[in-house]
Amino acid sequence: MADLRWVRLSTEKPTNTLCLLDTELSLDVCGSAPPGATSFDVWGTPGVNIYIIHNAEVLKVPSCVPRWPLDTRVEVIVTMDTPSAQVDDDKVRISYYKENGKAPMAKAILQLTCVQVSLDADTTRTGSVTRRAKNKKTWTWGPNGHGAILLVNCDRDDPEAEDMDNTDQELQSFMDRRDMSLMVLTTRGPDDAFEDNQLVLHISASDSNKLGVFQAQGKKKLSQHKHVLGSGKISYTVERSSDQTESVFYVEGLAFPDVNFSGLVSVHATLLEATSKALPEAPIFTDTVVFRVAPWIMTPNTLQPITVYVCRTDDNSEFVADVSKLTLKAGCKLSICPEVENRGDRWIQDEMEIGYVQAPHKSFPVVFDSPRNRGLKDFPFKSVLGPDFGYVTRESEDRNVSGLDSFGNLEVSPPVTVKGKEYPLGRILIGSAFPCPSGKEMVQVVRDFLYAQQVQSPIELYSDWLFVGHVDEFLTFVPASDRKGFRLLLASPSACFKLLREKEQEGYGDALMFEGVKDKKKVSISKILADKSLRNNNEYFQKCIDWNRDILKEELELAEEDIIDIPQLFSPSYAGKAVAFFPDMVNMLVLGKHLGIPKPFGPILQDQCCLEEEVRCLLEPLGLSCVFIDDFKTYHVNLGEVHCGTNVRRKPFTFKWWNMTP
Repeated sequence: MADLRWVRLSTEKPTNTLCLLDTELSLDVCGSAPPGATSFDVWGTPGVNIYIIHNAEVLKVPSCVPRWPLDTRVEVIVTMDTPSAQVDDDKVRISYYKENGKAPMAKAILQLTCVQVSLDADTTRTGSVTRRAKNKKTWTWGPNGHGAILLVNCDRDDPEAEDMDNTDQELQSFMDRRDMSLMVLTTRGPDDAFEDNQLVLHISASDSNKLGVFQAQGKKKLSQHKHVLGSGKISYTVERSSDQTESVFYVEGLAFPDVNFSGLVSVHATLLEATSKALPEAPIFTDTVVFRVAPWIMTPNTLQPITVYVCRTDDNSEFVADVSKLTLKAGCKLSICPEVENRGDRWIQDEMEIGYVQAPHKSFPVVFDSPRNRGLKDFPFKSVLGPDFGYVTRESEDRNVSGLDSFGNLEVSPPVTVKGKEYPLGRILIGSAFPCPSGKEMVQVVRDFLYAQQVQSPIELYSDWLFVGHVDEFLTFVPASDRKGFRLLLASPSACFKLLREKEQEGYGDALMFEGVKDKKKVSISKILADKSLRNNNEYFQKCIDWNRDILKEELELAEEDIIDIPQLFSPSYAGKAVAFFPDMVNMLVLGKHLGIPKPFGPILQDQCCLEEEVRCLLEPLGLSCVFIDDFKTYHVNLGEVHCGTNVRRKPFTFKWWNMTP
C-alpha cells in the first residue's frame, strides 16, 4: 500500500500542495463542502489520477457516475505518475451541488506539484542500490528476506591512524569509504519546489551512536565528503542544487548488536512543506531505510585456514618451528608475535578470537579482544587491527575477570541442523560453572555480546570442573567428508583406561609413560592402573565430560557416531579442579586435514607411542594427518597446550548470514 496523506480543501481560495511520487492524497471533500451541498463531482488535469472509493468499490474518474453523494463513506484518492515540470502544473477541481441542482454552488481547487523523494539503499542485498523499493522500511531474515546491511567500520585503513575508522568524523581514504554502505537520496521535480520547501535527513537520538553518515559532495577528493549524521548529529538539511537529482551518502556502523541494541537502525528523509513565513514548515512526507548492523561471526575448525598466529618466547623456538612446518603443509601463512609485543605471554588463543563481518558489498575479518588483559593485551589492537582487519572488545566494568573469560573458553561448532532448525553458521560454545551459588561464568558483557549477534545461538557448557576452565581442554571439532561433515572429539578418561588395560593384558604393564621427557618422573601402565585415587578422580572428571556430552548431543543433534573419544587422563589440582595428566591431545591445532596434536609421551610399545597410535587409528581413516608436537616444557607444564598457544584466521562461510532465520 502506498503512503496516504490527508489533504484539506477550501472553496475560498486554491489549495497548493506537493504530491509525492508513489504516494496517495486523500481529499477532504466533506470538510470543505458549503452548507446545503448534497453531492459533488471531481475533475483533474491529464497528469492526475483520480479514484473514487464507494461501497468498497474503486472507480477511476471519469466514470459512468457523474456525481457522488456527499458522504464520509465516499473517498477521493489522487495520485501522480510523473514529477511535474513546473510548480502548480496540475489541478484537481471539486464542484459541489445542492440537491437536484444543475450548476455548482461552490468549487474547491487543489493545485498540485508532483515531486519524487526516494531514499534508497541495497535492500535486496545484491551489492547495488535498489531504487524505489516498496519494503525498505522493514528488515526480514531468510533467502527471500529484504533489508539493507551495515558493517561496523571497525578496521584501520590508514596505518598512521591511532584508532578505528569509525571513531572520527572524517573519511581517511577511499578504502575507508568501501567499508560503508551506499545510500542515495533521489529528488525529482521543479527546482522551485525544493527551494521553497525543506528536505531533512535525520535519525533518532538513540541511533546517533550506532551509525554515521557522510555525504559525498564530490567524487574525486576525500575533503568533499561531509560528516552529516551520527556522533551526536541527528538531523541534516539537504541542499539541492539546480537540476541535481541525486545526493550520495555513505553509511557506516558505529556499534555491534548488543544487549541494549537489536542491530536495527533507521535513516529518514523528510520533506517539510512551507506554510507561512511566521510559522515553521510542516512535515508532509517521510521516506525511511532500515539497516541491520552485520553481526560478528566466528569460524569453526572446518573452515579453511588463512593465517596461524603464534608467540615467540625465550624458550619455545622448537615449538614455533614445528608450528611453522605444519602451516607450510597446510598451505597457510604464519604470523609470529615477537616477545617484545607479547611480553612473555604465550597464550594467544586466550587473548583473542578472530571472526569476520559481512555485507553484500564487502567482508573483512574482525578480531575480538578478550577482557583477560595480560601480556598480550595490546597485541590485537596494535598489531592485528589494520587495513580491512577490524577490532572489537568488551571490558568488564568491575575488572573482575576469571580464567573463564579467556577465549580458550570460546569455541564454535560447524554448521548443524537441530530438530529441523538449521544453524548454517554453527553454534557458539562457552564454558560456565555447573549450576551452583559459588560457580563462575564468563563476564556478562562478553556473554551479552555473543548472544546479541543472534546468528550463532550460544550453548553453555560446564567447564569450571577444570582448573583453567576452558572448553578447548576437553573438546574440539575436526573436518570429515561423511555424516555431518565433522566429528566432535572429546577427551575421555574412560577410553584412556580402557586402552591402558588392553596394553597391560597384552603384557606391556611395565611400559613407561613420559619416556624422553627430561626431569619428569616416569610411571608405568600398571602403576597408573593401580592408582585408585587417580582412577576415582577421573571417574568424576568423566562424569563432567559426559554432562557436556549430553548437552552437545542434544543441542547439536549428534549421534554417538559423530563423536570420537580421545584417550586422556586428568589430575586433581587446587580445590580438586582438573589439569591434564599428560599433554591434552584434544587441545590441538586444526588446519584443514592437518592436525597439530600435543605429543602425549605415552608408553612406547614396539617403537610406537600407544597413545599416538590410538589417535592415528581414530582420526586417519577420516583423511586427517596427525602431527604430534612437543609442547611439554613450554606449554603443558604451564597448564596449556598447542591450541592454547596458537590462533587461526579462517576463510568466512560461503553462506550469507542474512539468508538464515535465527
